[in-house]
Amino acid sequence: MQITLESKAFGATETDALVTYVFENGDVAQGRAAELDKLAGGLIAQLSKSGELTGKTLETTLLHAPHGLKATRLLLIGAGKRDQFNSATLRKIAGVAVRYLKSRSVHKFVFVVREGNATEESAQAIAEGVVIGDFETDKYKTDKKNDKFIESVSIAGYANGEKSAGEKGIAKGRTIGEAQNFTRDLVNEPSNKLTPRVLAEKAQAMAKDAGLAVEVLDEKKIADMKMGALLSVAQGSVEPPRMIVITYTPANAKTGAPVIGLVGKAVTFDTGGISIKPADGMEKMKYDMAGGATMIGIMRALAALKPSVKVICVVPATENMPGGRAQKPGDIQTAMSGKTIEVLNTDAEGRLILADAVHYAKQLGATHLVDAATLTGAIVVALANVNVGVFGSDQPWTDKLLASAKAAGEKMWQLPMDDEYREFIKGSFADIQNIGSGKGGGSITGAWFIREFAGDTPWIHLDIAGTAWNDDAKPWLAKGPTGVALRTLVHLVMSQ
Repeated sequence: MQITLESKAFGATETDALVTYVFENGDVAQGRAAELDKLAGGLIAQLSKSGELTGKTLETTLLHAPHGLKATRLLLIGAGKRDQFNSATLRKIAGVAVRYLKSRSVHKFVFVVREGNATEESAQAIAEGVVIGDFETDKYKTDKKNDKFIESVSIAGYANGEKSAGEKGIAKGRTIGEAQNFTRDLVNEPSNKLTPRVLAEKAQAMAKDAGLAVEVLDEKKIADMKMGALLSVAQGSVEPPRMIVITYTPANAKTGAPVIGLVGKAVTFDTGGISIKPADGMEKMKYDMAGGATMIGIMRALAALKPSVKVICVVPATENMPGGRAQKPGDIQTAMSGKTIEVLNTDAEGRLILADAVHYAKQLGATHLVDAATLTGAIVVALANVNVGVFGSDQPWTDKLLASAKAAGEKMWQLPMDDEYREFIKGSFADIQNIGSGKGGGSITGAWFIREFAGDTPWIHLDIAGTAWNDDAKPWLAKGPTGVALRTLVHLVMSQ
């Protein structure tokens, strides 16, 4: 898909569709909406007066052969209340435009930004929105609808003095959007197509193309380094584990600058092991590697955006299977750090592999840590599929993450990490146990388990179990993997 700036006047632009957004409460009498209404012979004002066009968020109104415009169609998308409008809304509007028009076999359209919105931030949001909205999960379908595609999107409304900012925003937005789609494509792969070894191969190929350093530890090296927590999860599968390490080193790194460690859980399929999951919905457990895929996608984006801080990405990859060699409830494992773990539930496996990965990231020099994982069903009970659960050991570092989430338009909510919750994972026969002994607080005790291996290093845990997968399509986003947290963490790294 091409994304460019359009220099022609709205009325003179020949395209399959012209797209813009309208606000609530009589907005069509103002600014560019009024200009378009005049060109369309007052039709927009008529629709607004009749109540058919309300401007409510993401409402769509399509006009065919609008008088006075050379565009074949005019699509108006609701933007809600003007005082609540932001780049997150604009990103969704752009995604709605792509998905709505693509389903109607439109191949080219021009997106008109409203007055005051011709900024770098807006161009970035639009570019991200159209790229992310264009993603489909039909890779393995043989009856593809080959006439449903978007060939090009042009963004109009930028004056000559604003075009440089617009082009910069488009470039950044495309980079981030494509990285998010790269992540989503990994998450969408079935487990028979994406084993730990295949994930490692894909990560190596991406790193090579992007100019990043990459190392993959095989099962022998993992054993030599005494990563007992990762090996314990992997031992029930015929597929060997992998530890993927991707490193971005800036040319202009400053002495004393932070080294950010990004750690992502990559269980390429999770049966629950001996503590086996119910059959209903188990097929979705291919997405249990979404945290790892997100971190790999972030590295793809950072290679192009070139932040001034070093970033180390560590992704432990394995399956969790109930084979004859699988670990059993009651087993005691020794993590790479030397800490012993009593495994009370083999379905609490993500925190085990993250234990070794977080410790290893510290060994590699990370001074600030963020991990992302589809860790607990408890976070879905607490926050549903709306917010990512955020847990932190260092409030200033966590505040930076939350500020980045707000800037990137991703909903995240911080949960408590009081010391009382630490007592829930105190082991009876080992240093710690992998599930809490109390009732409730499962997402917090899961986070506390990982924190044990972060130690004094500033650390954040993102529980994305409720937000990494859409069971139903959204007007701006296909059903399936979301790539959540990628935009937030790219912003966090770039802001350092």
